[in-house]
Amino acid sequence: MALFGLGSKKGAAGAEADGKLAYDPLQAARALPWLVALLGLLGLWCLVAGGLRQRDESRQGALEFTRDDVVVAVRRTLNEHRQKFGARLAAKEFTAPLAAGDTAAAAAALKGWSEVERAELWPSDLDARYQQLPKGGFGSLAAAEDALASGKMAVRVVRAGGGPRLAMAAMVGNGGMIAYVELPLDRLRSSVESPTLPGGTYLALRQGPRSVVERGEAELAASAEALGAKVPDSELRVAAAAPDSMAAPFGLNGWTSLGLGVALLLLCGGLWFVLRPRLLAMGGAAAVEAGPTLSDLQQTLPPVEPTVRTKEREQDAAKPASKVQVVIDHRIFRAYDIRGVVGQSLDAGVAELIGQAIGSVMAEQGLDAIVVGRDGRLSGPELAQGLIEGLRKAGRHVIDIGMAPTPVVYFGGYHLRTGCGVAITGSHNPPDYNGFKIVVGGETLSGDAIKDLHARIAEDRLLTAEVRGNLDERDIGEDYVQRIAGDIQIGQRLKVVVDAGNGVAGVLGPRVLEAIGADVTPLFCDIDGTFPNHHPDPSEPHNLEALVQMVQRLDADLGIAFDGDGDRLGVVTKAGKNIFPDRLLMLFAADVLERNPGAVIVYDVKCTGRLPTQILRYGGSPLMWKTGHSLIKSKMREVDAALAGEMSGHFFFAERWFGFDDGIYAAARLLEILDAREESPDAVFDALPDGVSTAEIKVDAPDGDPHAFVERFRLTATFEGARQTTLDGVRVDWSDGWGLVRASNTTPVLVMRFDADSSAAMARIQQAFRDNLLRLEPGLQLPF
Repeated sequence: MALFGLGSKKGAAGAEADGKLAYDPLQAARALPWLVALLGLLGLWCLVAGGLRQRDESRQGALEFTRDDVVVAVRRTLNEHRQKFGARLAAKEFTAPLAAGDTAAAAAALKGWSEVERAELWPSDLDARYQQLPKGGFGSLAAAEDALASGKMAVRVVRAGGGPRLAMAAMVGNGGMIAYVELPLDRLRSSVESPTLPGGTYLALRQGPRSVVERGEAELAASAEALGAKVPDSELRVAAAAPDSMAAPFGLNGWTSLGLGVALLLLCGGLWFVLRPRLLAMGGAAAVEAGPTLSDLQQTLPPVEPTVRTKEREQDAAKPASKVQVVIDHRIFRAYDIRGVVGQSLDAGVAELIGQAIGSVMAEQGLDAIVVGRDGRLSGPELAQGLIEGLRKAGRHVIDIGMAPTPVVYFGGYHLRTGCGVAITGSHNPPDYNGFKIVVGGETLSGDAIKDLHARIAEDRLLTAEVRGNLDERDIGEDYVQRIAGDIQIGQRLKVVVDAGNGVAGVLGPRVLEAIGADVTPLFCDIDGTFPNHHPDPSEPHNLEALVQMVQRLDADLGIAFDGDGDRLGVVTKAGKNIFPDRLLMLFAADVLERNPGAVIVYDVKCTGRLPTQILRYGGSPLMWKTGHSLIKSKMREVDAALAGEMSGHFFFAERWFGFDDGIYAAARLLEILDAREESPDAVFDALPDGVSTAEIKVDAPDGDPHAFVERFRLTATFEGARQTTLDGVRVDWSDGWGLVRASNTTPVLVMRFDADSSAAMARIQQAFRDNLLRLEPGLQLPF
């Protein structure tokens, strides 16, 4: 209070008489309204924000109580079903015919249970069930495998013809048979839906990546794992989410912020109603200026000149803008993205038309916002500017995250809840290439959807909105790092060398691995769009030579390589061995299947024939599909796969992640797996099944048209004693190996790969392909 002179023993008049006036009560009184206003605003902020924070905290607490109630109710329901099923299996009506070998009568006894909708007995080798895939259902097979692996009664939710059901499986007959039943989901659904759910929240019963029963606000589903709780003795869990809590001032909790707000408002009252009158009395003034008046402010503002629109200006405004004709090369619209050479088939004008076409598709689907990011290529800023202009012209709201790896753009679609994103990237192509990877409504565009963008441009079916879209700039790099580090932490201080090849993953890649606990040494991690050290393509072994040398020089545990935009992963060991992605997928599949038995694992046609055997061995369901990141993602959604991978190094985790290809996240999952093993990383990799195999072999296509050549090869090639698959190119399988020729969808080359059990088998398979290839095109330059 001494600030305002209240501590003085002299009055104002006495002080003036002494000529030593140290303060002016009038000046203090004039300043007081500003102080009161400032403290009042701060108090109101604390009061309102604290109240909202307390409301959110109470709501989250109520949600956690509801979640726990649901966990208890679901567990109780499952235990009741287990008891009834166990009683049925122990009943004489079941055991007698089973002992007599009459499986039909035993199954009929199970069907006598009034709640059962399906009851069957299967031999425990399950060979017949595997042969019936996919028609027989992956879920029922997963329940049977779980019962065999654990030796206990298995319970899980499966998909059936009439919708989801509760499946139960148990070994019977001294382990020689599997008893399997399906029950309605009604009681389980009632256990989830009965408890009261706080308003504005979300709750779901989940199994693996899929929600079985959902309640509340569906837009919160992506963040529901943070409050998840496992249902004991089952593969089920209850996920829950509430809206983000209101941030209280200074990081306070709700009650503390409320208390501070009340205290500040009381202080304001004391200053105004107690201190102010005393200051006025001391200064002898009847009134004090409370601050500048409206007239004062108006006098300080510069005059506003009226806008004069002359006749000439009106005429200029009436003239339509001239439309610049842009020629579009249809060849840049590829199978699963758009890609071309900058300055030849791609420039800012083309990017603007592509952006407007994407915006038109979004408008038709009722989608408003989109995330845009770019890799480190020199042409990135110019193409980003054109793309954003086109999107805004179509009325879309653009969130520009700047220079970022492609997976961070995908992450932004989930994190910022846009469901749409465009990554401007040339991926692993040379520096003069660039392109666009596009997601609209959660779907990565490919095939006909890519061709439709070209058709819209060619036919001038582009939306020009009455109101241009907005543009925001956001940096979500730290959000991405923390999201991964919040889920993955390693105990060992694994020593890792990271080679980004001067690509855009050079910043976030090392940051993520350091954040999860690794000791990281960066190599070529400064972003340079000219790629001065080596091409950013880890699928080419010669691009990994510097990484191998650095790993050995530093005695590191592992070498990690990323491609130009960070969506692909390469791995080398201390011994200098390149671990091909299909062998990495074996490791990832074993880890995922530990928590998700029976899950579908998708792999592309270039992967080794030993991979599906390994997936089956770990209780999974292998599925081969076409090469291409967008094609793989589409197939994953179709079959509800938990994991997928390509020989090119793309890995797609739908378990604990979002299902898009992410080389950085895959590297973190790999370190998590190695951290849990007692063996060294080299020993872990050496334990994986291996044979004799080649990396991807790329050969220039005749006439620059790989698709036409592969079609001719398919029609003319003959391979004795082998099975041909034409899912994507021509893959030929023998009992001791296989070979593949397919057309690249990104560059004008033929892609080949060979895999065999022995060197002799490899030579025989390559010779068979060589004979057929040269018979069709004698001038073809083959490196084998």
